[in-house]
Amino acid sequence: MSKPFQEELTELNNEIRKMGTLAEEAVAKSIAALKNRDIKAAQAVIDGDTQVDELELVIDERCLDLIARFQPMAVDVRFITTGMRLNGELERIADIAVDIAERVIPIVEQPLVKPLVDIPRLMALSQKMVWMSIEAFISRDSELAKEVLFLDPEADALRDSVQKELIEEYMEKDPQVIARAVQMLLIARYLERVCDHATYIAEDVIYMVNAEVVKHHPERL
Repeated sequence: MSKPFQEELTELNNEIRKMGTLAEEAVAKSIAALKNRDIKAAQAVIDGDTQVDELELVIDERCLDLIARFQPMAVDVRFITTGMRLNGELERIADIAVDIAERVIPIVEQPLVKPLVDIPRLMALSQKMVWMSIEAFISRDSELAKEVLFLDPEADALRDSVQKELIEEYMEKDPQVIARAVQMLLIARYLERVCDHATYIAEDVIYMVNAEVVKHHPERL
């Protein structure tokens, strides 16, 4: 691997880390807006999505440029193309943060349907999974990527717990809270989708490192 190519890959890693930071900070800020009942903070998440979109284009262009200029070998081609897919997944996570913020705005001036317990836990888990998947990509660590996949059932369980409690303990007992409870249901589902995107990244990393397809084949783990 030539030194200029290695330097370019290092810069690509830095940009992907930045993309991950922007995406996960957006998710965290959207949940903070819910917790703090802050419409301005929620709107700032929505307005900040442009920066993520612009960086996505920069990273995609860098990946294509690396392939065109250096004509890398198979392993490095897989690394670069996986970087492009990872870039897209991170952009979608940022979009989910916008979705959450849009759900927050209609309910911030009303009392919370229930205390925020599982939703912050789900957010923390999503952050952990995203960062693990990014680090697995950068370090080309398939074992770390597998750990991300093993966390996904925990995310599903947390989402199900929020959904069950909201429906059985609040919506069925008090129709007046249904509109607010639905927004909370959606927020929990959005956070679980962040975990799904981290899982998709991890699956791509496993393929990148081991040339092993585990998507739709969990038994191969």
